[in-house]
Amino acid sequence: PRSDCIAAEQQCLSDSACNATYRVLESCALAKTHFPPLDHDSKVRCLNAELDLGNSSLLHCRCHRRMKRQEHCLRIFWTIHSSMTDGYFHLETSPYENPANEEHWKTDYSKLAALLSGKECSQLAGDATNPCLKATHVCNLSKKCVRLRTDYASVCTKGAGREDACDRRKCHRGLRNFFEKVPEDFTKRILFCPCQDELCGERRRKTIVPNCSFQYNTKPNCLWLLDSCLDDHICKSRLADFQQNCQPADTSPDGCSQHNHAACLQAYMGMIGTPMTPNYISNSSVEVSLWCTCESSGNQKEKCDQILGMFESNKCL
Repeated sequence: PRSDCIAAEQQCLSDSACNATYRVLESCALAKTHFPPLDHDSKVRCLNAELDLGNSSLLHCRCHRRMKRQEHCLRIFWTIHSSMTDGYFHLETSPYENPANEEHWKTDYSKLAALLSGKECSQLAGDATNPCLKATHVCNLSKKCVRLRTDYASVCTKGAGREDACDRRKCHRGLRNFFEKVPEDFTKRILFCPCQDELCGERRRKTIVPNCSFQYNTKPNCLWLLDSCLDDHICKSRLADFQQNCQPADTSPDGCSQHNHAACLQAYMGMIGTPMTPNYISNSSVEVSLWCTCESSGNQKEKCDQILGMFESNKCL
C-alpha cells in the first residue's frame, strides 16, 4: 500500500540526498505563491528536483480524508507535485487515497434498527413525505452525528440576519468536521435525501446553512473563487479529487469517466466547507452550482465557464 505523505517525509528527511532534493522542492512550492513567477532556469531546477525523487516513496504517497494531520499531509503532497498546477486549473491527480482503499466506516445497523423500532418509530412514521426530515431524525440517533451537526449549525447561524456577520471560516471548518468525522451513512442521507415537494427541497438546500457557508452579498467571479481555492491546501486537494472522480464522459452509461458514481458523490461532499462550497440552486430541483458568476470575465470567459460547468452541467455528478 502507498504510504501516507507524513511517514514518507520523515523517511526522506533521514536520507541526506533525499533531504536536499526535498528542500529544493519546498523553496519551489514557496516561490509559486509569490510574485514574480519563477524564471525558466528555476522552473527547470524544480522539475529536475521532482524527477530526482523518482524512486522515493514521497512521489507516490497519498493522504486520507479522515486522518488527523490532514493539512500537513496535503502540504507535503503539493510540495512534491508543485509542477502539476502550473498556470491552469486542471489538477492532474488527487492527493487522496482512492475511496475503495480507505477504511469504510461501518454503521451498526442492528442497533439503529432496534432504536427505530422503539420509541423513535412514532416520530419517524410522520416523516414519510419528507425524507430529509427523516434523515435528520436518523442523525439524532447517533451522538456523534447530532453533536457535530449542532456544532456547525450554531457557528453558521451566529449573527444571522446581519450583513457579513457570520464567521465563514469557522462555519466551513464545522461543515468539514461534520462530513469528515460522521459516518457517510448519516451524512449522505442528510445531503442527498430524495424529495418530492418544495418543503423537503428547502430543508435539503438549507442543510449546509447556505446564508453563511455558500452565499455572499454579491456573487463573486468564479475565477476569484478558484484562486481562493488554489491558495488553500484543503480546497485545492478537494478540487483535484472532484476533478478526478467527477470527470464526465458522454460514452459512459453513468456519465462518469471513472465509472464510480459513489466516488464522485464523496468528492462532491468533500467540496462542502471549502471556499468553493457548492449547493442546490433551488427547492424544486437537484441541480447544484457554485455561488459565482462568469460575467465580466474578459478573455478568461471560457475558463470561467468551465469552472461553473463542472458543477452546473456535470452528467457524472
